[in-house]
Amino acid sequence: MGLGRRHFLHLAAGAATLPVFSGIARAENYPARPVRIIVGFAAGSTSDILARLIGQWLSVRFGQQFVVENRPGAGGNVGAETMVNAPADGYTLLLVPPAVAANPTLYEHLSFDFIRDTTPVGGIVRVPNVVEVHPSVPVKTIPELIAYAKANPGKLSFASAGIGTASHLAGQLFSTMTGANLQHVPYRGDGPAMADLIAGQVQVGFATMTASIAYIRADRLRPLAVCTIKRSEALPDIPTVAEFVPGFEASSWFGVAAPRRTPVEIIERLNREINAGLADPTVNARLADMGGMPLPGSPADYGKLIAGETEKWGKVIRAAGIKAE
Repeated sequence: MGLGRRHFLHLAAGAATLPVFSGIARAENYPARPVRIIVGFAAGSTSDILARLIGQWLSVRFGQQFVVENRPGAGGNVGAETMVNAPADGYTLLLVPPAVAANPTLYEHLSFDFIRDTTPVGGIVRVPNVVEVHPSVPVKTIPELIAYAKANPGKLSFASAGIGTASHLAGQLFSTMTGANLQHVPYRGDGPAMADLIAGQVQVGFATMTASIAYIRADRLRPLAVCTIKRSEALPDIPTVAEFVPGFEASSWFGVAAPRRTPVEIIERLNREINAGLADPTVNARLADMGGMPLPGSPADYGKLIAGETEKWGKVIRAAGIKAE
């Protein structure tokens, strides 16, 4: 009887450790096949460029392909829903765009709750939005832009990549905080918005540094200020909007998320490797060339950022009565 009891306790102890060793084994063997990185926007977008950059890094680090899959539509909601509905096994990730913070308020009938239904993996980069004007606009500073807009009501319009995008919300916040009352002209993406801004069809832009930097360097657009709290290393001589409009901040931030209940061990491994990439000189230089500032940190840090931005932009959207197309 004693032998039987010892044998039973031995088996019970072994069984109790199985979940732990099973989780470790999953993490150590991950990934055993290619991993999808879903992008909710078209090829060539900022999200797409970043997904390919971090995907290439992760492919090298893990010795397995991280493949970018573009699922554009509904302001990034198509891509987000694809990830949310995927198995929680670490083989489907999402390149998180700033639109996820606006969409819960913009869209009344989403089939998912982004914060509830996803697991944050980690941040990648914060990209400043830039207040920029066509060279024909007779202003060179933020105070001059505000004064000119108030003296010429209805004359200035600003382009955005679409309703609810970061460039739209930055322009809306600027109008609200300054009383400039710029007229919004939405486009279907950064490409057509920048084309009309450069052509002078619209006069003002709040596009990301990534979309703007080449035109600024070529003197085809005049930058007035960056929308981050701190100045950008890519344009160190350009002031921030907050230097003239205290408290103003509007930037585009990107990261990686996975479906809810993805094993913690896999999330932590992905987070470590992404942070290693952000510290790598080659990756860091590429982000800097885009005007971006790396966003290293823990999954919890990134989760707090998403929650904070969702609350912030929800208030802006509700106050302005903005609705999705």
